[in-house]
Amino acid sequence: MTKDNPEHTDDDLPVPEELAPADAPLADAGPALRPVGGARERFERLHIELRNRICLLDYPPGTRLREADLAEEFGISRTPLRRVLGWLEAEGLLRSVQSVGTLVTDVDVEELQQVYQLRMELAEMVGHLSPVPPTGETVQLFRDLKTRSCALVNDPRPRAFAEINMDFFHALMRLTASEPLREISERLYYQTSRIWLRSISQMDLVEEVEIFAREVADVAAAVEIGDLSAAGHIRRSHISMSFTRVRRQKVERERGGA
Repeated sequence: MTKDNPEHTDDDLPVPEELAPADAPLADAGPALRPVGGARERFERLHIELRNRICLLDYPPGTRLREADLAEEFGISRTPLRRVLGWLEAEGLLRSVQSVGTLVTDVDVEELQQVYQLRMELAEMVGHLSPVPPTGETVQLFRDLKTRSCALVNDPRPRAFAEINMDFFHALMRLTASEPLREISERLYYQTSRIWLRSISQMDLVEEVEIFAREVADVAAAVEIGDLSAAGHIRRSHISMSFTRVRRQKVERERGGA
């Protein structure tokens, strides 16, 4: 089947009618409209791939995403692709502009101040809301992240830093069984992750990596003894300090350009 063929197949990542009405706008195609089964897995993989490209600045703010190019790259029709783009739009990472197309949104630290504040509160809840006792696999995962972050101190690279940061976030989400908490935390994390990555070029990369390595080590130690409350407190503190450093860097940059 060609990419422009409107006929849906499982390979085209269709969304069941009961989940996605034909007249639903793109902005409404959020997590509640995820497809099911094998199609759902492919749908989510595409969503994760495009989200990572946006959040790792492979698609910088203002980039126009062309449906024809993406459909050809991923070998799918435009209908399921539009569902994924709609999901990303609902998450605040894309916006549709009439007569222009789908654009990657810009990010501003001041506009997302409340998002950061909510992230801080949610971080603590990981240790209290449906906590999941760490398994040996989870403990080893944090040990591996500690090793990777320590190695990064000796070879600091922004993209590698961002990738480890993402992996660390998802490891933390293993500590709670609360699906609402995980979904909201994930959505807010990806809304703010680009702010940090864009700011890092104006900050002391070595210092930021060292701070992050300490955070991972402290959280890993808390997880190893099963103190998820401590892990949540550590995470909250580091989100707060990270936001403060990013804001300070922005103020200093603006003063320098004045």
